[in-house]
Order: sequence, then C-alpha cells, then structure tokens
Amino acid sequence: MGYHSFMTMHPIVRFLVFWGVNTLSLWVADALFDGISFATPQSLFIAGLMLGIVNTFLKPVLIILTLPLSIVTLGLFVLVINALMLLLVAWLIPGFMVAGFWSGFLVALFVAVFSFIVNSLIGFNKIRIRRIE
Repeated sequence: MGYHSFMTMHPIVRFLVFWGVNTLSLWVADALFDGISFATPQSLFIAGLMLGIVNTFLKPVLIILTLPLSIVTLGLFVLVINALMLLLVAWLIPGFMVAGFWSGFLVALFVAVFSFIVNSLIGFNKIRIRRIE
C-alpha cells in the first residue's frame, strides 16, 4: 500500500489506523517503561485517541509559537513539546499516569519513533521514498 492509496483511503479508516497505532505505541511503551502506566484498557484506548487529537490540533500551534526556540535548539525543543503533549494527555485521562517530565520525555520519544516505524511498515506514512532514475 503506497502513499497514493493512503491519501485516497476513506478518512474514517485513516483515523482508525492512526488511533490503533497510537494505542499500540502507548501499550508497548507501558510494557517497556516503568514511568508510564494505565489502570484499565479503557484508559489506554482513550489515551491513544486523546494523544492523536492533541497532536493534531494543539501540537502544531505550539510548534509555531515556539519556532524561534526550536530553531536555536536545532529542532530538539520539539521533543520537549512531544513530552508536554503526553503529560497533558496523562493529566486529562483518569487512569493514565506518567511519573514525571523525564519519563514523559523518554516515552514520548519512544512513541514517536515506534509510531513512525509501524506507520512505515504498514504503508501509512506520509513520507514517500522513491528511487531516482
């Protein structure tokens, strides 16, 4: 499944796939890191949904507002924004706990990389790689 089929796919299907990838990423992070926990499976699914919503609407605004800081830090401040998004979701969702900023930072970094890899493997990545001939 390539980039073209991803873009022509029904929006609800794309939404469900990204929600599933977010939820899978959080579930794997819960298994690997001590600084994150979910009280119930429902809190995991709701956190996956909320993380997608926050990353879609709030994260771009924060990236624009902090653009000078991101430029000075060569883009590393975006990792801080990712951690803050995860901490916000943990604050909003009962049953989802992140131990602190540095736990959130590491988990957010893992979730970003893991989600990128999973999306690439299933062909739902926005990045298109082609060989130039």
